Parts: sequence; C-alpha cells; structure tokens
Amino acid sequence: MFENLSDRLEKSFKLLKGEGRITEINVAETLKDIRRALLDADVNFKIAKSFTDTVKEEALGQDVLKSVKPGQMMTKIVHDELAKLMGGQMVDINIKTNPSIILIAGLQGSGKTTFSGKLAHMLKTKKGKSPLLVACDVYRPAAIEQLKVLGEQIGVPVYTEDDNKNPVKIAKEAIKFARMQGHNLIIIDTAGRLAIDEEMMNEIANVKKAIEPHETLFVVDSMTGQDAVNTAKEFNDRLDFDGVVLTKLDGDTRGGAALSIRSVVNKPIKFVGTGEKMDALDVFHPERMANRILGMGDVVSLVEKAQEQYNAEEARALQKKIAKNQFNFDDFLNQIAQIKKMGNLKDLASMIPGVGKALKNLDIDDDAFKGIEAIIHSMTPLERSDPAVLNGSRRKRIAGGSGTTIQDVNRLIKQFDETRKMMRMMTTGGGNKARMMQKMQARRR
Repeated sequence: MFENLSDRLEKSFKLLKGEGRITEINVAETLKDIRRALLDADVNFKIAKSFTDTVKEEALGQDVLKSVKPGQMMTKIVHDELAKLMGGQMVDINIKTNPSIILIAGLQGSGKTTFSGKLAHMLKTKKGKSPLLVACDVYRPAAIEQLKVLGEQIGVPVYTEDDNKNPVKIAKEAIKFARMQGHNLIIIDTAGRLAIDEEMMNEIANVKKAIEPHETLFVVDSMTGQDAVNTAKEFNDRLDFDGVVLTKLDGDTRGGAALSIRSVVNKPIKFVGTGEKMDALDVFHPERMANRILGMGDVVSLVEKAQEQYNAEEARALQKKIAKNQFNFDDFLNQIAQIKKMGNLKDLASMIPGVGKALKNLDIDDDAFKGIEAIIHSMTPLERSDPAVLNGSRRKRIAGGSGTTIQDVNRLIKQFDETRKMMRMMTTGGGNKARMMQKMQARRR
C-alpha cells in the first residue's frame, strides 16, 4: 500500500539533511521532488501543485529547534497536509435511524457486492445490528448469487425477487420486508456498468429518490487511480452521495485516488477494503493513513484490531496458565487463530513503525502459520496438552503426519519452550513487581 509514494517522499525529505533552517532555496528542490512523487502516484496535477504550495507556505521561515532536524519538520508539515488533503477527520456512517437504509453505488467490477457483504458483517459484529442485504442488480444473475453466498457466509439474510426486473419496486418491497422481520439495517446492492451511461445513472437516481436512503456510498476500485476520481465526480453530480469506499487498497495501488478524491468531490472517504476476506474492511482515518504513507506505521489501528479479538475472561485464564507453566499447544493454536482473524499479516506488520519498510520486498504469505498448524494438529490431545511427553518416536510420527521433517518439529517445540519460558518470566516478574509496589505503599501508610 503506497510503497512507491512512501519511498519517493522519504528521499525528498533527505534533501534537507544537514540544513540548519528551512529556507526558500533549500526547500525548493524538496518540494519539486514531492510534486513529482505525487504525480507519479497518479494524483491530479492541480491538487499536487496546490498541495506543495500549501506545504511551502507552512514551511518557509520556520525555525528549526535544536532537537528537530529540517527533514523531520518537513515530514511533520507534509504529514499534516496529507491528512487534511484526505479529509482531516474520520467521518462516521449514518446508522442512527431504525431501520437505517444504505444504498451502494458504483461501476461494475468496483467491488460493490463484496463491500455490501463486508459492511453487513462489520455492522453486525461490531455494532450489534441486524442487517438485511438486498439484491437490486437485476441484470447480472451472478451478482445476485454472489450476494446470496456472502450472506450465507456471514449469517445475514438476502432479499431477492427473481422474477422482478424493477430495482425500485424490489428496494421498496425489501424495506417493507425488513420492517416486518425486525431488521434495523438495510443494505441495497445496485447494478453497475463497465462504464458510466445515462440509463444506469437514471436507474440508481430513481432508486435513491424512491427509498430516500440515510446513507449513499460510492464504491470505487482504488487501483484505477485518476479514473476513479473522474468517475466519483460524475456519480456525485447525479447522486450527491454521502461518502466514498476505496476497494482493493491492498493491491498495487499508487494512491492517487485516496489522495485526490476528497478534494474533487468534497465528500469523505469512509471505508477502505484491504483484502478478499469478509473482515478485510477498515474505517478510513486520514491521519492514520498519512502516518502509513510516510512510513510511521499505524499503532492505533493495530491495537484496535487486537482489542477486537481480546476476551478479558480468556486472557485472565491464560495468564493463570502461563504463571503455572501450563501454557500448551492448544493455547498456542488459539493465539495463532486470533492473530489470523486480525487480517493480512504483511498489512499488520506494516502498522508497526519502521517494520513496513523492512518488509516491503518480502512476500509474507497469509498461510505462514500453515506448517505450524499442521504439526500441532498432528499431535494427540495428550501431546498438545502436555508437551513434556514429546519423545523421539512421537516427534517422528508427528513429522510424518504433518508432511514436515523431524527438524521442523524439533524447531517448533524448541521455539514453543522458549516462548513459554519468556511468557512465564514476564507474568511472574510482573506479579512480583506489583507485590513489591503494594508493600511499599503499605509502609508509607
């Protein structure tokens, strides 16, 4: 995500290395390089020029503190302006009404149907909503079938009318059905085309007028770059949508759409799709995205993803097991499952400051845990619960059953033992410190 842009901006900031003050002379080359980097990322020329002009105005004449280098100050200024360019603040989706109606629009192939499923899943699991998906793409049977498959996958009902080719009537009937069934959220997936045409625009405009949705979201493929911005403008002129959804942000995207779209349509980016899985959908935070573009990571989002998988009761039980040296392979397997639920491994690693750059040329497979899981699943319940029984013959059997080597099995067991020791040390050490603090406080009283 934005790897090329990140590299180019980093090189631009290095031009100020060693300077004691930001001046018009030494900042000119830096801004020239930043403008080139933005244009290469497929950012609109006028927006790129306006951006660098604003950065120049902010930067010129600023005194550089002894503890801050000019390059660092320029990074801070560019970061703040990037965040402003993308909207400044996160803008939430409007789902306060009961039922809330969300209309999804966009070109064919932009990822509308997949996004509809992801949004239903997100609002069901995180907001406790009871969603109903509505299939209003009456031209592509495959789109209706895809929505049914997604609905079954996430446990959300899908409203369809196979013999009805009128999307306005389908949407109206779906809303009646949702109210009768007690659904408090209705997500309507509409038809798209390979390109904008008058018939499609009239149809989606008629659907919007008939149902008066509380939220209209425009879905666009971020990999189409500047074309995505042009398409967004045409849709907004007709629909006056409430927000933008950028899909396929995990692909080879240059970033032009994310950086330009807010300025062109003056509507916030609300969600970004970062993969094919149903949980690969993130709320868009401009400041956090600016952090990631500049290689600063995104620790807040990483912590939020971890908290989503966190269960306080399970954590306490696990802490007790670690303290008693009873942490076993079943617990280890459970921890792997929780990490996998957090999302794409490379994307997660890129949220840690400095790590994303180090991993940019490495291909981290989402199946990185596959070998480990195969070895653990080849163990008997006794072996998983009591690793001490894993003698030579058992290890040989496990290697054969998991399609790995004895060396692989030995390596995993050794790493597991070292991890368990470290975890126990941290747990018991933390407990000793806490007890010492309590004793000291008692003496003071």
